[in-house]
Amino acid sequence: MNMPATGSLADLIATRLTAALAPTQLDVINDSHHHSGHLGDDGTGESHWTVAIESEAFVGLSRVNRQRLVNNALADLLAGRIHALAIRARAPGE
Repeated sequence: MNMPATGSLADLIATRLTAALAPTQLDVINDSHHHSGHLGDDGTGESHWTVAIESEAFVGLSRVNRQRLVNNALADLLAGRIHALAIRARAPGE
């Protein structure tokens, strides 16, 4: 598992996704620096994220249903601490 971003929110995102989806690969990337001063930038440097995740839980699911699983695992964070989340979800072997 690779987590290029460091910090409390990156760790929390990784912990939540690991518990919910048992990923075989997980990258949590902080994209906030690309959005500094834009709408949704709360000044924390932890508002915009990309998650690249591979999990057996995604086998046979559509892209939308995969994203729903990720969103459900992070629901309370999306309601308050995460302004934007890009999701790249795949099953093993894709």
